Amino acid sequence: MRKMVIGGNWKMHLGTSEEANTMLNQLIPLVKEVKKVDIIIFPPFTALYSLSFLKNTNIKLGAQNMYFKDEGAFTGEISPQFLKPLGCDHVILGHSERRTIFKETDELINNKVKKALHSSLKPIVCIGENLEERKKGKTMDVIKFQFQNTFKGLSKEEMRNIIIAYEPIWAIGTGETATPEQAEEVHVSIRELLSKKYDKDTSEAVRIQYGGSIKPDNAKELFSQDNIDGGLVGGASLEAESFSKIIIAAQMISK
Repeated sequence: MRKMVIGGNWKMHLGTSEEANTMLNQLIPLVKEVKKVDIIIFPPFTALYSLSFLKNTNIKLGAQNMYFKDEGAFTGEISPQFLKPLGCDHVILGHSERRTIFKETDELINNKVKKALHSSLKPIVCIGENLEERKKGKTMDVIKFQFQNTFKGLSKEEMRNIIIAYEPIWAIGTGETATPEQAEEVHVSIRELLSKKYDKDTSEAVRIQYGGSIKPDNAKELFSQDNIDGGLVGGASLEAESFSKIIIAAQMISK
């Protein structure tokens, strides 16, 4: 049985220590009884240092991005070696905003995935199609291409340490959400890709999140699908009450 995982991607919000601490001090008591869900928050880099107290809670800490080198002349980049001492266990890689706004390629993301794994960070790796690709019926062509190139050269043991996030780009920050049936269809296809590349056991072991305008009022229905193992939450993770409701919805599904 795969354990549900809920990630809160704060993007470029709540970036000061005061803002981050205030939000988490509100969230912690609301989810302190949650045992059957992995909860991970991904603040801006500027807030990570002040959140070491999370190690005493059931909330894990992650980074929104990283580079694939330990050090060097890479102005503005963040090394995985900087993240581990701050208490980070996870890192988001290949988010659609990194792909579209910052033009990150599958090859670059693949290098980051490998480096994260070798640095004892668990990657949440995002794949998904845009609106034009969906309208043209190319969703699975895009997913297959990204899957093959983003996860190139990984062993099945490495793959089991990765969480995949299916995020339809057309549903991120737009208020639009894939129907549970649409999301489940893609999750099933991703699992089939895993089975073909590795084996059925690996396919069944890898957790696949949904990401795309998850809210308290649609979380339960999405998480009830057999192949949706939680969510990567954006806007709704910025406020303690709404984020806690999504986490508790996942907990209820896990019972």
